[in-house]
Amino acid sequence: MQKYFWVLLLCAITLSVGAQTDTVKVKSTDASQDADIAYNNGISLFTNKKYSEALSEFNKAILLKSDFEKAYYNRSIVHIELKQPENALADLNKCIELNPAADNAYYERAKLKQAAKDIKGAEQDYSKVIELRPLYEQAFYYRGVIRFDNKDYQGAIADFDKAIQLKPDYAYAYNDRASAKKQLEDYDGAIADYKKALIANPDMYFTYNNLASTKRKKGDFRGAIVDYSSALKIKKDDYALYNNLGSAYYDAGNYEEAMSMFNMALALNPQYAFALNNRAAAKYKLKDYKGAIDDYNKAISINKQYADAYVNRGIAKEMLRDTDGACKDWEIAESSGSIQAKMYMQDCK
Repeated sequence: MQKYFWVLLLCAITLSVGAQTDTVKVKSTDASQDADIAYNNGISLFTNKKYSEALSEFNKAILLKSDFEKAYYNRSIVHIELKQPENALADLNKCIELNPAADNAYYERAKLKQAAKDIKGAEQDYSKVIELRPLYEQAFYYRGVIRFDNKDYQGAIADFDKAIQLKPDYAYAYNDRASAKKQLEDYDGAIADYKKALIANPDMYFTYNNLASTKRKKGDFRGAIVDYSSALKIKKDDYALYNNLGSAYYDAGNYEEAMSMFNMALALNPQYAFALNNRAAAKYKLKDYKGAIDDYNKAISINKQYADAYVNRGIAKEMLRDTDGACKDWEIAESSGSIQAKMYMQDCK
């Protein structure tokens, strides 16, 4: 019986941005001196998280000295803190115009482009950072994330390899390299990398989740149960993890325990259609066909396009001799493109 299960494959870290906190030497000419003073004031205000006041000082510095590269860069960081990405991007463009070798500006611009879904532009900027600063592991990591999202798994692995070479305890890079290997069906390699990620950072619950899902791919359901349980020790209120743990119990044939986990998921999120579908599947295995249909009804009321729930409800209806109802459900699922429903529909003609 087909089931949906949540899997978190990739977790890209979010880095806090930082200003170039070096002050500049005050010059002798009045305009230049005032610009440098304003810049230094801006750095001090930024350090104290007074972003609006820092913005005002950087504005003043740029007004007095229009080619003040560092002021443009640091003003862009203030704009990022103030959730003004378009202004930040304009300042980074100006910074790069003034200094084409400004690797930090390319890096911040790449992150902005990535957030704005300008994936090609972001990848180009990360590549430029790598060209200018070839030992910067984070640029390799983030470019690897982009390549993963573009389904270039071999390219992603190459970038994660480099990030790990530069930073041997880079937990996120191990996690994401494992996920790329998993996509290439190198399950043993993925499991090895997930374990390395957990050695580097044992608090990454999503890595336990990913490790468990990979073990399920290999049919190691008991191992998956252990790892999902480890994830829940870290993140106790995650309804999707309870759903995943229930799915592992289901795969292992322990339908009563699976029901218990799906109940936990639904206690945390009663609108979680996947858990309703999966609990219904467990009820079906326990021959509670009416209870299964009730849960499929609830799942479909939440997501009227849930093809698998229609297929599964049809199967349960057939067990209750409701052939017409079963065929109607399979017809709906088939119209949504379900291959499984198309197979069942052959018995309706």
